[in-house]
Amino acid sequence: MIDSRFFSYMLLAFILLLLYQAWQRDYGVHPPVAATSQSIDERTAINDVPAADIAAGGSQPELASVPEDAAAAHQSSITVATDVLAVEIDLQGGTLSRADLLAYPVDLAKPDQPVRLLTDEPEHFHVAQSGLLAGKGRAPDHHALYTAERREYTLADGAQKLDVDLQWQNGEGVTVHKIFHFTAGSYLVDVHYVVENASSTVWRGRLYSQLQRAHSEQRSRLGLNTYTGGVIYTPEKHYEKISFETMSKEALEREAKGGWLAMIQHYFLAAWIPDAESVNTFYTRTVETSVGRRYVLGMSSAVAEAPPAGKVEFHDRLFVGPKIQQIMEKIATGLELTVDYGFLTIIAKPLFYLLRLIHGWVSNWGFAIILLTLLIKLLFYKLSEMSYRSMAKMRRVQPKMVAIRERYAEDRQRQGQAMMELYRKEKINPLGGCLPMLIQIPVFLALYWMLMESVELRQAPFILWIQDLSIKDPYYVLPVIYGISLYFQQKLNPAPLDPVQAKVFTMLPYIFTVMFAFFPAGLVLYWVVNNTLTIVQQWVITRHVLRDEK
Repeated sequence: MIDSRFFSYMLLAFILLLLYQAWQRDYGVHPPVAATSQSIDERTAINDVPAADIAAGGSQPELASVPEDAAAAHQSSITVATDVLAVEIDLQGGTLSRADLLAYPVDLAKPDQPVRLLTDEPEHFHVAQSGLLAGKGRAPDHHALYTAERREYTLADGAQKLDVDLQWQNGEGVTVHKIFHFTAGSYLVDVHYVVENASSTVWRGRLYSQLQRAHSEQRSRLGLNTYTGGVIYTPEKHYEKISFETMSKEALEREAKGGWLAMIQHYFLAAWIPDAESVNTFYTRTVETSVGRRYVLGMSSAVAEAPPAGKVEFHDRLFVGPKIQQIMEKIATGLELTVDYGFLTIIAKPLFYLLRLIHGWVSNWGFAIILLTLLIKLLFYKLSEMSYRSMAKMRRVQPKMVAIRERYAEDRQRQGQAMMELYRKEKINPLGGCLPMLIQIPVFLALYWMLMESVELRQAPFILWIQDLSIKDPYYVLPVIYGISLYFQQKLNPAPLDPVQAKVFTMLPYIFTVMFAFFPAGLVLYWVVNNTLTIVQQWVITRHVLRDEK
């Protein structure tokens, strides 16, 4: 018998898939990475900087030692504080070695401990680096030592801008200013290089910007295993994931106009965004250190010149913050795609815009989810009505179906023929209860990914005991309510003829209750509301719309 139980099967299969993916990420066997012939010291010194191919015979970058002791590195750091960011910039290379997102606590129980997106701690190493490479002579790459006027910079009350100017000199008449422009309320940092050439020869060089991070194993909560790794966007190939495994196997070298690159994780990202009209070479590297492998995703600009007694400028932008789509859409084309809905983006994105619109009216993400669920049910009302009509007819003829099953228990072919004859006589479409549900499945799955990926729901309160819709219900009230609703929904449907299938379905409310106990409260809230509306809708259709068919 085919009815709304088919949807329960599909949902169970989907959840089992999530469980399998989580198990694979945590315990699965991963292919070994081929070893290289380069020594660790050589790779540490060179491979985290793009090749200096500016001109034939071009020099290698300045090779300063790479500090692996985070505490020692902070002795040469300066701090920058705005209203949304707390940043440390290492004077060795002008690297953003730490970035705290002040509006996003790690946990509601720790409101004064912000999420640290960038860090130079070896286990979770993730930093934003940039530098210059010269055709001849020395240039300040991300190992060079800069100087600064002071050690602390703070955005003044009421101020909109804060500039941090780092200086470097090569001793041969070339001075480089690396200027960070911070803006109030913004996670976007402008990085501006000014090369002043007081020498008697032309200075030729290029800019490179890169993100370097370790791949630390993090076991996500059930159902929350989202992609962590590299991403690039180019006009030719658009949004493209460059995983850590891919970086290990093959080095990327690709030229493109505009675009951007990023290291993304659940809810947050760091991204380098060049000028839209500039041509850059995107690249990847792997770096072996004494504390583990690091992965580099970067880009290098075209060569520019500073004539004697002249100057040249380079410009880049760094975004370090939450994956808020309306912010990222204004920064660069395609940057909002880092909120990754996968192949269901075409459905999930409009659902999110609708959810955000509703939230603008009710100012509560929980109530917004409830209203969105109601709108979806109204949208599919006619399809659901078709399904429930089919199920009601199947329920009415169930005694006849049982009789056929018993009469032809030993002859499955004759049993099937008799069933089809019964369907024809009673004008029943055996797929009538299945197809409407099947059409709705992509919407349900898109809503799942939309709720899971939305940073807006992170630590968003609902009511009473639910103070964070992005984590599980602390008292498991919603999962229990969902299990009860599923039990009553089954009572409205005709029982399966197969006794084994009947026993399986009696267990589903308990199975789903346990599974949903670990799902984010926002997702479980959706399913509770959806099931409740389904029960009401099915009861109304069965008791009122179908009176003429009884």
